[in-house]
Amino acid sequence: MSPITESFVPVSKDSDFPIQNIPFGVFSTSDKPEPRVGTAIGDQVLDLSEVAKAGLLDNIEGLNEPSKIFSESSLNTFMSLGRPVWKKTRLAIQDILSKDSTKLKDNAELVQKALIPLTSVKMHLPAKIGDYTDFYCSRDHATNVGIMFRGKDNALQPNWLHIPVGYHGRASSVVVSGTDIHRPAGQKLPSKDAKAPIFGPSARLDIELEVGWFVGTGNTLGDRIDIKDAQDHIFGLVLVNDWSARDIQAWEYVPLGPFLGKSFGTTISPWIVTLDALEPFLINGPDQSSPEPLKYLEEKKPSAYDIELQVQIKPSESSKFETVTVSNLKHMYWSITQQLAHHTVNGCNLRPGDMGATGTISGPEKGSYGSLLEITWSGRDKITFEDGVERLFLQDGDQVKITGQAHGQDYNIGFGECSGKILPCKYA
Repeated sequence: MSPITESFVPVSKDSDFPIQNIPFGVFSTSDKPEPRVGTAIGDQVLDLSEVAKAGLLDNIEGLNEPSKIFSESSLNTFMSLGRPVWKKTRLAIQDILSKDSTKLKDNAELVQKALIPLTSVKMHLPAKIGDYTDFYCSRDHATNVGIMFRGKDNALQPNWLHIPVGYHGRASSVVVSGTDIHRPAGQKLPSKDAKAPIFGPSARLDIELEVGWFVGTGNTLGDRIDIKDAQDHIFGLVLVNDWSARDIQAWEYVPLGPFLGKSFGTTISPWIVTLDALEPFLINGPDQSSPEPLKYLEEKKPSAYDIELQVQIKPSESSKFETVTVSNLKHMYWSITQQLAHHTVNGCNLRPGDMGATGTISGPEKGSYGSLLEITWSGRDKITFEDGVERLFLQDGDQVKITGQAHGQDYNIGFGECSGKILPCKYA
C-alpha cells in the first residue's frame, strides 16, 4: 500500500502538520471547554473524540472504546496501548483525511464538528506527567560548559563518555507552550569572589534548547527495557525549553546537581510527534568508538534524528523575534533510546506519560549553541539585535520561541511552537 501524501484539508508547503505527520495533542474550545484529544492537519485540529463517536475509528485492533479514550483530558490511556495500536490509529487517521477518502470529506455535518481552526483552540499539556528526567547528552554543550568552569583539560567529567548523565526534574512545573514564566528568586553569590550568598531574583536567566520524549508503554519495577526495543516504548517527541537560572544553579549544584535553578519552569510544545512520523529522518549517530559504550548501550541501528531546531528571542524593547541559534537533534552524543535504556537498566520503572528530555542541544559552532550561557560565553559576549538592543541573559518581558522541523521531499514534519514570556519576579 502506497503511503498517503495528500489530504483533502488544504496544507501549505511550509506547514508543520501535513498528512505525513499526524501528531497527537489535547485541546479545548470556548464552546466546548472539556479538554479532549486531537491531531493537527494543516491549520486545523481534527477532533478525534468526534471522529471516534462517528464510528470512523472502530475496528482498530487493540483500540477498544476509542470515543472514550479520545474524550479523555490526557493521552496517557492511548499511550499505554503500545506501538502497534499507535501505528494502526495513525494510519486510520491518515486514511480518513486522505483526499481520496469520502469517510469524512463527504460528511458535511461531521466536518463542521470535527475540523476546528488551530487559532480557535486552547492547547493543554498532552499527558499527565508522572515523572520527568532531564539528561545532559550533547557533547558540544557539556564540553563548552566544562571549559568555562573547569578549563579545557578537564572539560568532560570522567563518566561523561560512558553514561547518559541525567537528573530527576520537576514534573509539576512542566507547562504547555504559551505559559508565562515568572523570574525565579533564590540564593546566589553577589560576586565571583563572594563566600556567602544573598537572596534575590536571578540575574542570569537562560534558555535551554532541548527535545523531550514521552514514554508510551513502560516497564515493571525490577525489569529493564533493552535498547533494541527502546523505540517501541517511546510514544513521540516534543520541543522543550528547560528555563535555567544560572546564578542560582551555580551556587546550589555541588554536590547533588540542579534544584531550584531548574525547577521553576519547563515549557514543552503541545503536539507529540510520533516516532513513526519521524522514521524517514533516522540517521546514524555520532562516533562512539572511543570509548565504546557498555553492551547495554550499544546501538545496532540508526538512532539519531535529523531535525533542525531554531531559537528566536523577542526582547521586551523590540518589535520582532530574531533567530539567535540554529541547531539540530543529530548533534546529540547519546540518543533518546540510549537515554531510555540507561534509565531502566537498574530496574527503575517508567510509566505512560513520563517524560525525558535530552538536555541542551548544541552543535560545534557558536551559531548552533543551545543556551545563552554558551552564546554569550558565560556573560562575556553580548548578543546585539538588529535594532541595537543587547542581551547577555533574559530580561523581564522577553519572549522566547523554539521551533523544529524535519525536512522531507516536498513536506516538513514539525512540532508547532514552544514559547514563553518572562514576567517579573514576585519576590524581588
